[in-house]
Amino acid sequence: MNLVNKTSKTFALTTPLYYVNDVPHIGSAYTTMAADVVARFQRSLGHQVLLVTGTDEHGQKIQRSAASLEKPPQEFCDQIVPSFINLWEVLNIQYDRFSRTTALNHYAIVKEFFQRVWENGDIYQGQQKGWYCVSCEEFKEERELLDGKRCPIHTSKEVEWRDEQNYFFRLSKYQTKLEEFYQSSPDFIQPPSRRNEVLNFVGQGLQDFSISRVNLDWGFPVSVDPKHTLYVWFDALLGYVTALLEPDAEATLANALEKWWPINLHLIGKDILRFHAVYWPAMLMSAGLPLPERVFGHGFLTKDGQKMGKTLGNTLDPISLVQRYGSDAVRYYFLKEIEFGKDGDFNETRFINVLNADLANDLGNLLNRTLNMVKKYSTGKVPSIDPEAIPNENALKAIGLGLGEQVKQAYTALAFNEACHSVLSLVQASNKFIDEQAPWSLYKQGKQEEVEVVLYTVLESVRLAAYLLSPIIPNISSDIYQQLGWGINFNDQTETSIVAPFSTHAIWGLLSDKQQLGTPQPIFKRIDTLKND
Repeated sequence: MNLVNKTSKTFALTTPLYYVNDVPHIGSAYTTMAADVVARFQRSLGHQVLLVTGTDEHGQKIQRSAASLEKPPQEFCDQIVPSFINLWEVLNIQYDRFSRTTALNHYAIVKEFFQRVWENGDIYQGQQKGWYCVSCEEFKEERELLDGKRCPIHTSKEVEWRDEQNYFFRLSKYQTKLEEFYQSSPDFIQPPSRRNEVLNFVGQGLQDFSISRVNLDWGFPVSVDPKHTLYVWFDALLGYVTALLEPDAEATLANALEKWWPINLHLIGKDILRFHAVYWPAMLMSAGLPLPERVFGHGFLTKDGQKMGKTLGNTLDPISLVQRYGSDAVRYYFLKEIEFGKDGDFNETRFINVLNADLANDLGNLLNRTLNMVKKYSTGKVPSIDPEAIPNENALKAIGLGLGEQVKQAYTALAFNEACHSVLSLVQASNKFIDEQAPWSLYKQGKQEEVEVVLYTVLESVRLAAYLLSPIIPNISSDIYQQLGWGINFNDQTETSIVAPFSTHAIWGLLSDKQQLGTPQPIFKRIDTLKND
């Protein structure tokens, strides 16, 4: 198959296809918020972006969940899927494709892919004996199990013994090829801690893995032997490929891979790292397809220092969190306070304190007080200042000049917390600058030009900060831009149009006296902690 080379102008990324055995939780929201930030940032660079999310709907876990409610599996899935779509909407996530593994066109892609791997001699029938975790949909090695034959990931669930005929994929055949690939593409698995985990796992020797089940009706039949049903991972990973099909295109691999393949970035939780960083590349090698560029496995979330779970009764409902605080607040906290790639904790008191300090006090108050001073000391207009004339060593310009590039590097590396801290340093420096320069005092002394330089410098710094944070807090950034006289809404970006290109808006000195300033109003209201106790 001749693949058209992807241009550097396209960027495709995926969240996992979330398992629909229950409504979405904060963990799935976390990955998808991060993906949305990357997509918005990449669009601002002028790339055509495709953000894929969706649901994985086959397997024994789904079949059992549906049976417990006395529903057919498809009906069960159809009732759960809207809760994901609704959450993405509430979180202001602008995805391009929603892939469902029960879609008819998906079966056509899976069949064609299976056939390629089959013809390559990489699928055979054998006996599978071992301990199986239904929640992971995976066989576990004895050495991995906890006391009482419990799964190391689903620690309250006992594994089940299986002894059955399965079809296997020859993963062991790709041991050397995978090791060579990891060597030649050191950035394929990120962050480095995840890469080391994978190298260690592969280094212990790869075993062929089962790709079919018997006595399971819920899933696609194996084309060469319909008594078998394709195992969830062989089918689910291909949901990424199906998602790339244009809506009216015939469901063939060639059509799916034409524009967006290979995927630039798979964003996943670390619990499904092995499937994406070992099984998936080996399957693609077998089918003769190019491999994705990067797999990033982020950490787990805890609440008040404890693992979240229904048994502990300490789950965190993302929808109610957004209803109470707004989507920007939720997005900001999780991306600023947790180093992406490491485990992170949610604590409501800390959440409120961070939002009040950063968004209400530092950023919101800065804009409000500066606009009010412009009204008082500069007839309500942007001062007519040439930004070039402000010396480069000016406290704010000195930070602003290099900030765009610094933040660009942070977003590219998925270091969202670094991007936020860098921008916040400019915001905090701006507050300090106003206090030190005291424009009210300069005004009384009749130093009008000095007053205007101070006001321009601060307003421009607020604009730059709002722009650089717009992938994370698009609503607040839009409010700031509108108060500064731009009719820009950061939620209006599409695959082909950019409302505010990075190349111009990430540069310090864009604000001009042509802007008609809006009425000062709070962009983020302080959260009253008493109401939340």
